[in-house]
Amino acid sequence: MDTSSKSATFSSRSSRSSRSSRSGISRTGLEARLLARPEGLPAPGDFEITEVAVPDPASGQVLVRNLFMSLDPGMLMLIAGESGLPMPRYEVGEVMYGDAIGEVIASADSSLDEGDLVMHRLGWREYAVAQAGLFRRVDRDAYPTPSTYLSFGLVAYVGLMDAAELRPGDTVFVSSAAGATGSMAGQIARLKGAARVIGSAGSRDKVDHLTGRLGFDAAFDHHDGPVVDRLREAAPEGIDVYFDNVGGEQLRAAIEIMNPHGRVALCGALSGQSEAGPGDLFSVLGKRLTIRGFTVGDHLERAPEFGAQFRMWLREGAIVHDETVIDGLAHAPQALLDLVNGAYTGKTVVRLGS
Repeated sequence: MDTSSKSATFSSRSSRSSRSSRSGISRTGLEARLLARPEGLPAPGDFEITEVAVPDPASGQVLVRNLFMSLDPGMLMLIAGESGLPMPRYEVGEVMYGDAIGEVIASADSSLDEGDLVMHRLGWREYAVAQAGLFRRVDRDAYPTPSTYLSFGLVAYVGLMDAAELRPGDTVFVSSAAGATGSMAGQIARLKGAARVIGSAGSRDKVDHLTGRLGFDAAFDHHDGPVVDRLREAAPEGIDVYFDNVGGEQLRAAIEIMNPHGRVALCGALSGQSEAGPGDLFSVLGKRLTIRGFTVGDHLERAPEFGAQFRMWLREGAIVHDETVIDGLAHAPQALLDLVNGAYTGKTVVRLGS
């Protein structure tokens, strides 16, 4: 799905220039900064989009024109400056960062050539200039579009296989199942042998999307009454695995109906950041449950294995990779807020330079 923003909530300070950077000719590009650290959810005024001069690469550096960047719910924690995160918080006044994919347009390092497609962490800007070692060359022909490299499929894969120790025959519950990670987790669970896959979402349209397009066995709107009741209806024999993207009430409900020796993979906690505890700890003890947090960075050795399977699943039509595409960096801050409020399905990316 391609959803482009209708109006520019943010604008650059001056008119754009797109002159070539070769032979020292100047080039400018947009970049996004955190203007203020909000209390609670951010607002449009907490961000600033500015136009800056783009330097030529120095020795050992490359210049990359970004094609797409990722928008992730976890960016809220970086904006809020949460402590104990596995990555640096966003600093006020500095350019934000995030996963991106782009094309090398000038190189002063022998390891990368002009025209190479590269992945990196210097999103939230149209151009990135940095040491060549910060960029990873990828196969231009591996996927139908470069933005597929920004999929959260690897996150879902390691969450299921390593954190949740998925087993054939498991009943799996995935919260926020229409989002970037949840949509992948539900489909991968099915492909790896789960007997039943259940998802929650925030609207009737998303529920229909889960069962009609993504192949979930059952799904429910978490607004339709107590989650524990909806989950018990969908899984009358209990659940064995819970892939948690939200925390809060859904985590407590999953623990309540989880079978003995069940496993919880903690991927996110957007609804429960201010809530203490996972619920009934006596149930966790009595049922010998395992609750495990994880980050994909701890399991990067899985990347080649997952990449090969993901490409095969895509070729065979066994998995659906939905995208919401937002056009232009100027729309990215508002799109991030819309993403957190459940406006999109699948992976949300920003097409840069459009």
